[in-house]
Parts: sequence; structure tokens; C-alpha cells
Amino acid sequence: MPIERSLSRRALLIGAAQAVSAFALRRPVSAAETPPKMVVTRDPNCGCCRGWVTHMRKAGFPVEMVEVADVTPLKTRLGVPDSLMSCHTAEIGGYVVEGHVPAEAIKRLLIERPKVTGLAVAGMPVGSPGMQVPGQAPEDYDVVIFSASRQHVFARYRGLQQI
Repeated sequence: MPIERSLSRRALLIGAAQAVSAFALRRPVSAAETPPKMVVTRDPNCGCCRGWVTHMRKAGFPVEMVEVADVTPLKTRLGVPDSLMSCHTAEIGGYVVEGHVPAEAIKRLLIERPKVTGLAVAGMPVGSPGMQVPGQAPEDYDVVIFSASRQHVFARYRGLQQI
């Protein structure tokens, strides 16, 4: 003879709350949901750096700007290779971000958390964040992931679009 069981409303609510709690506790928190504060060091006379900071803020990053006459000593101390140096340097979540790196690449870095120094876009490619030039087509450029011993392409972009 089958046994019939009925759940009380209270038991049903408790069970649902436990299931939701278990799911929420197991779900990793994405770095993209609550990005850490970014500290950007730049030359006060550089206008494209402001454009890049605007791009970062629109992407949800809290940004603090520090202006110094010469950013090179900081770049050297943080381990940015000469070949990857650009106009500004940012520090975020234990990483270095050099130059006009798109926000989406930084979000990916913060989610994947590789054991590297950081990301860089060498030079100032037209169309990269902060380097948009009306009437000029965006250039293709590499976002390079680097550490003391190696560098390789992390992503390729044309303007703000990954290719």
C-alpha cells in the first residue's frame, strides 16, 4: 500500500530557502560583477588617458587617477617591459594594465586570474579606448599578457571589438 505524504507550506519554504542558499554559496563571484578599484598613474598633460579612464568608468570600474610628471619609474618598478610601454599605467587586483587595454580584456583577466604581471597595449593604436579619431578607421592591435619571463597575445582587437 503506497504511503501518501504531503508537504506543509513551512517545510516547502524551508526546503526552497536551503536550495537557494546552497546554490548561492557554491556560485563563484565574478570579478566582472564588482571590479576592484583601479589606480591609474598618468602624465597630467595627456588627453587620451582621460578618454581611457572614461571608458573604464563606463564599464563599471571605480578609478582613482594619480598624476605625475614622469610615469617611467613606476612602469619599471612594476615590471612593464620597454617594448610594451604606453602613456599610462594602471594597477588593479594585483595586476598591471599598461596603455589602452579594453575594459573587456581586463574583466577577463580578473575572472581568469592567471599568474602574470599584467596586460598591455603597446603604443597608442587608433581606435583603441581613448584613442578614437573621428574619420579614421580603427587599427587592429594586440592585447599582450606579460610576466617577467614571457609575453604572448591575450586578445586581438579592432577598435573596441575583439577579433
